[in-house]
Amino acid sequence: MRYTPAGIPIVTAKLLHSSTQVEAGIERLIEFEIPAIASGEIAGKFNKAEMSETHQFNGFMARKNRNSKSLVFHIIDF
Repeated sequence: MRYTPAGIPIVTAKLLHSSTQVEAGIERLIEFEIPAIASGEIAGKFNKAEMSETHQFNGFMARKNRNSKSLVFHIIDF
């Protein structure tokens, strides 16, 4: 965990997703990693979460920064 100059806690992580989805009537295994960030109150909760457990995250996708084409998942709840 780190803190912004304003004192807001920030936690960064990589989330691993794995699921089976149906596409054109055929089951397809979907697996990927995505960078994520949690800030504010949720950062403390996220920092204490067990890494080996499965969690469901709520949030939104946004550019890593204004000039980037890379996306980051912003966690607002889990």
